[in-house]
Amino acid sequence: MIKIQKYSEVSPDFFSGRNFTGTIESVQTVLNDVKSRGNAALKEYSEKFDKIPLENFEVSQETLKKAADKMKAENKALFDAISYSYELCFRFAKKQKECFTDFEVELEPGLFTGQKNIAVEKAGVYVPAGRFPLVSTVVMTVTPAKAAGAREIVLCTPPRVNPDGSSAPYADENIMAAAYICGATKVFALGGAQAIAAMAFGTETVPKVDVIVGPGNKFVAEAKRLVYGTVGIDMVAGPTEVFIIADESANPAWVAADLLAQAEHDVVAQPILATTSKKLADEVAAEIEKQLATLSTFETASKSIENCGLIILCDSLDEAAEAANRKAPEHLELAMNSGAERDRIAALCHNYGSLFLGHGSAEVFGDYAAGLNHTLPTSSSARFTGGLSVRVFLKTVTTLRTVSGSSGVLKSAQTAAVLGDAEGLAAHARAARIRLE
Repeated sequence: MIKIQKYSEVSPDFFSGRNFTGTIESVQTVLNDVKSRGNAALKEYSEKFDKIPLENFEVSQETLKKAADKMKAENKALFDAISYSYELCFRFAKKQKECFTDFEVELEPGLFTGQKNIAVEKAGVYVPAGRFPLVSTVVMTVTPAKAAGAREIVLCTPPRVNPDGSSAPYADENIMAAAYICGATKVFALGGAQAIAAMAFGTETVPKVDVIVGPGNKFVAEAKRLVYGTVGIDMVAGPTEVFIIADESANPAWVAADLLAQAEHDVVAQPILATTSKKLADEVAAEIEKQLATLSTFETASKSIENCGLIILCDSLDEAAEAANRKAPEHLELAMNSGAERDRIAALCHNYGSLFLGHGSAEVFGDYAAGLNHTLPTSSSARFTGGLSVRVFLKTVTTLRTVSGSSGVLKSAQTAAVLGDAEGLAAHARAARIRLE
């Protein structure tokens, strides 16, 4: 049964970020080994961790196409769903890119400053394939890189035994099909920290990339944290979470369903409801138990509800918004009727990965088929960052162009010389003054 607690009684620790990585020495060992020994280390780790001996790792485009063709023939509903999700995600990402404009402005006479947005050349994406191979993650990671204009998109995902009995690289069939649909340039049957190392440092066959994105277990998360600086990363993601602010207009069955949709991800996933209605709180708690009884993912979801779930009783919706801002959740839902009050509460909320407005805007739509990216900040990191977008694959660089002898350039040179003197950097000052001669 989910716990129900007054806001004033909730421990301050609840609002602190949750850390599920920590220093894992074995991850550093894997990174160093792959960096120094390349493919030889990858082969050893593949056999050790995935129990699959591989002579090479790249899945051929022919194999990817066969997986897509097979899906289209045998499971057209899934093929069409992935294609539609990709289309929406690509359109949304292209619109995002339009916001990153190039410009040049004359700040002073003859002093032109500007910016350019340049896509990274090689993007690396990681797609987990554990208990639940995350087909949708292919869409969410490959698509914004493609929309940004990355020249090469390298995808790594854990290997599978090839059904033809050969040692040719193979991966989860649905992930391979999705990679083909979304246009991944290269796909490698590599999982875990060793896959992150391969993309970060490069090997004889795996290209060194510029940015690595995508979720994974604690070993993948730790590996991404450790290679940051060598490559860029999107974020270090932890277990998923949802925070629902609901008033008496909310449907208890819908709220319970949305809480369980997060709970089934992981035993440490965090489903949270904040409401001013004790009646709704009790109804949602009862509905959770009712829906759990018929849920195929009962074992995981029930543990999440029991250990990490919480219903917070608030004195006002303003207090609920305060609680949400303190928690800074990955997903924030406002289960309220449209109108001035919902708009007011939405305006009060400013720490979240994605915001879902209204009863019909289910968080699961954002997971799969609304154009939004589902790779979002967790563990309170929404206080300082947003989710995965084209922004991660773009570099915003600046430019300077001058007209010699103009008043703006003369003033800039004089100012630079004075500041160079003040800092004791004589060559700086000279480089400015030489242009005044």
